[in-house]
Amino acid sequence: MTAAIPTQPAAGHVRYWVIGTLFLLTTINYASRATLSIAGEPLSQELGVSPLQMGYLFSAFAWSYVIGQIPGGALLDRFGSKTVYLWSIVLWAVFTAAQAGVGSLTFLPVIGGLFVLRFLLGLAEAPSFPGNARIVANWFPNSERIRSSAIFNSAQYFSLVIFGPLMGWLTQSYGWRVVFLVMGALALAGAGLFACVIDAPTRHKHVSKAEFDYLQSGGALVHLDDAVATRNKPPFSWHTLSQLLTNRMLLGIYLGQYCITALTYFYTTWFPIYLVKARGLTLMQAGFAAAGPALCGWVGGILGGLVSDLLLKRGKPLTVARKLPIVLGLVISGIILACNLTHSQALVLTFMSIAFFGKGIASLGWAVLSDVAPREVTGLAGSIFNTFGNASGIATPLIIGYLVSATQSFDAALVFMFGHSIVALLSFVIIVGPIKRLVLRAPERPEIATDRTH
Repeated sequence: MTAAIPTQPAAGHVRYWVIGTLFLLTTINYASRATLSIAGEPLSQELGVSPLQMGYLFSAFAWSYVIGQIPGGALLDRFGSKTVYLWSIVLWAVFTAAQAGVGSLTFLPVIGGLFVLRFLLGLAEAPSFPGNARIVANWFPNSERIRSSAIFNSAQYFSLVIFGPLMGWLTQSYGWRVVFLVMGALALAGAGLFACVIDAPTRHKHVSKAEFDYLQSGGALVHLDDAVATRNKPPFSWHTLSQLLTNRMLLGIYLGQYCITALTYFYTTWFPIYLVKARGLTLMQAGFAAAGPALCGWVGGILGGLVSDLLLKRGKPLTVARKLPIVLGLVISGIILACNLTHSQALVLTFMSIAFFGKGIASLGWAVLSDVAPREVTGLAGSIFNTFGNASGIATPLIIGYLVSATQSFDAALVFMFGHSIVALLSFVIIVGPIKRLVLRAPERPEIATDRTH
């Protein structure tokens, strides 16, 4: 039975503090990932890192981020969102700051040391997005969940609106090492904020009864992180995992998320270097210029959620309300290919801005997941979804590194990115089918034969 959607405004606003904190932490999260893209050019010149080696360094984060997804989701389901997420933030702060020391110790190889630190950073951040999805399911009713998911997901763009110029200025003014130290310190401050603001609705000191009743009656999974609920979580099951990995609808969603996330990885890894090497911008100019497409992606991300929510409120089926913004956004994102047709810096930034606006609109994957994930294994389902999405972070930086090394140009790389928009569009249109919540099947038990002869 679908939970009733309350018609009266909720009394209380703790959930807004919760989503605001998740937005801020996700902003810092993505900026921590992007430190190497901003510091990459002076770092490579000082330490002798080739474009191909830089591609491997960019992919190091994604290797461990992908490896850590399913274990991270299982930890979230077992120990709850607050404990696992808090440790995640503290560890990613430490590994971000530690990258400032690369090259200072002569007995440690530069490439190997930086690869290991990027790898550890990916492991530390692995529970973050499944944790976001879990906390949103915990704190927001059905009528607000799509907007809330769009808000934390849009932080991936907003991070470079705020931190792109800051990191570019820090790099040019104080050197690339300072970028890693500042972002590590900001992550530690974010951990303190998280500890103060985030908790389960049933344990939160400041949630009112009226707000709690509003959440519960609207379909929020308010007991998701209760101590009893956590203890009674079903253990990890290969039968459950196989259902999450063989369902056609989910496979289509995974493929679409892979392609959409590939566009994000281009932006957070090679894009500033593209602006410097292919378009002749300085480091500081690239930092500020990158903020324009990022801002457009952020606006698109918010708009996609609002449009989907509006379609749902106007009586459109869930499938239409989710798929229509995704398809339109992917069509718009294809304009990235037009960057190969001009030498104008202004036009390149305009086309990139439009492309990432469209990509933002299409980034409803986490909202779709909240619609389809089995309620018993929200953490595991989110981790699998994020595993597929971030597998693109392994391939995309490496392939672009090879293309740039082989052609001494970024033109083929942009064609490669354009192809991802097309595949994602086809996946949602053809493979996904109707969007509905997956109900897990119980494992089949072999019948015990009984001897009927006496």
